[in-house]
Amino acid sequence: MGEPIGHERGRMSLSTRTAVAVHALTFLARWHDDGLQPSAKIAESLESNPVLVRRILGMLQAKGLVTALEGSGGGWQLARPAERITLRDAYAAVEDGTSILPTHAHPPSRNCVIGRHMQALLEDEFTAAQSAMEERLMQTSIADMLDRVLGRERTGPAADR
Repeated sequence: MGEPIGHERGRMSLSTRTAVAVHALTFLARWHDDGLQPSAKIAESLESNPVLVRRILGMLQAKGLVTALEGSGGGWQLARPAERITLRDAYAAVEDGTSILPTHAHPPSRNCVIGRHMQALLEDEFTAAQSAMEERLMQTSIADMLDRVLGRERTGPAADR
């Protein structure tokens, strides 16, 4: 979990942590009225290992997005209303803060006109792209995601096409 993965539907995804975090938060929002939810149920929804899910939940807890009660009858719940948790909150809680867009693995040649300037130019562009992505993520709440999930559920499998 969180390791780089390959192309998925034509897109490169560098980490699965944010997707898992949003999934878990949306799951908790859906079952909020039913009380605490065990990590095993969340992991079942994700078809993932409960230990890996608990690791992500721990990261969300550290940022104040979820709370946990250990022991028999314990589980996880949202720490605040789903309307007040954005996708940006989830992203910031589980990602390490580095850009999702990679630059050169090693510095290019300083003897080349392109090499001398490309790293700085890419960093400027990628910083702007990262900011735009984070701005977009701030516009969607976990409650919005739950509404969209339930809307798709009502319209049936055709909505997935």
